[in-house]
Formats: sequence, structure tokens, C-alpha cells
Amino acid sequence: MAKKVMFRRFLMFIFSLLFMGIGVAFTKHSNLGVSPISSVANVLSLRFTLLSIGVWITITSCVLVLGQIIVLQKNFPIKQLLQIPLSFLFGICTDFGLWLICYIPNDQYIVQLLLLICGVVLLGLGIVLGIFADVMMNSGEAFVKVISDTTKIGFGYIKIAFDVLWVLFAVCLSLLFFNGKIYGVREGTIISAILVGIIVKAFQTILKKPLTCFLSK
Repeated sequence: MAKKVMFRRFLMFIFSLLFMGIGVAFTKHSNLGVSPISSVANVLSLRFTLLSIGVWITITSCVLVLGQIIVLQKNFPIKQLLQIPLSFLFGICTDFGLWLICYIPNDQYIVQLLLLICGVVLLGLGIVLGIFADVMMNSGEAFVKVISDTTKIGFGYIKIAFDVLWVLFAVCLSLLFFNGKIYGVREGTIISAILVGIIVKAFQTILKKPLTCFLSK
């Protein structure tokens, strides 16, 4: 029974990565800016186009894993290295999502907004599935947790600070790469930052009973 439940948890976790990856793809295709955690990867993908945003997401995720190792040093749990292959999977899901929706026209602002909202909803759904699966945190959330545990400052406060600093880093990279112009970070980044939390709470309420039932059978 335990193996069956664990299989369902991993299955749900894989779906969470798929939904989050496709969600990032929708926000990327909107050209209005992606979610804060993907903002640095988005700017890098615009400057160094040889690599896709999925690849850059994988690279930046690995950098955040390295950050955890630097902070925790010998106390870093070896099992957390699983974040690396999961980052690869997340990047693949993102690129798959972009391939899936590349035919959708995005030259009108209303369409861009709709793409952004769809992306945010899918991202929120993926986050909720990941929370209920409770298999492993993504590298961004795990990095925030490490800093929170180390500094004894609340996770929520560190999360807000991290998102702000990560977006500012993305802006700085854009200014550096594009002669003082900002690309890859727009109003969609702010909208994503505000709406994702709201959508996550809504999905948690709506899906709590069916997901709990699915995992308990």
C-alpha cells in the first residue's frame, strides 16, 4: 500500500512539473514577462538564444542548488541533489510547452494578457499539485527554505525578498546585455507575482478533498 501511495505521489509530482513548465511557457509566449523565479532565465534566453529558456531554467536551478550547498556545506542532505535531475525535467516541460503553443498568435495585447493569465493559472495548479505530492521542493523554494532555516526568518518574508532580488537581478542583466533597456521583465512579472499566490490558495481549497482522496487510496 505504501508503495502504491508513493507511486501516486511521484506521479502527481511529475504532473506538477508538467503544469508548471507549460505555465511558464504560456507566460513566456505572452511577451509580458514571466514569473519572478523564471525571470533571470528568461533574460538569459533572450540574450543567449543558442540555449532555450528551458535550458536556462535548468542552469539557474542548478546555481540555486549550489547556493544551498554553499550555505549548508557539510549539512547539505545528499538526497537534495535530486533537485538537479528534476530541474532538467522542469526545463524540458517548459520547452515542450513552448513547442505546444508556438502557433498561438501573440501580437495583440489582449491575447498576450490571456496567455499570461492561462500561464499563471497553470503555474498555480502545478504548485498545488507539488504541495500535495510532498515529494521534493523545487530549487527556488528549497533555496528560500535553507535561507529561512539558517537565518530563523519566516519563510514568507524570505520568499518575498528572494523574488524581489531575483527580479532585480534579471533587470540588471537586461540593462547590461541590451544597452540600458529592459527586456524579459514586464508587467506580466508583477501580475504573476501577485496572482500566483491567490490562485494557489484557491486551488488548495478546491482540490484538497479530491487530491487527498487520490493519495489516500
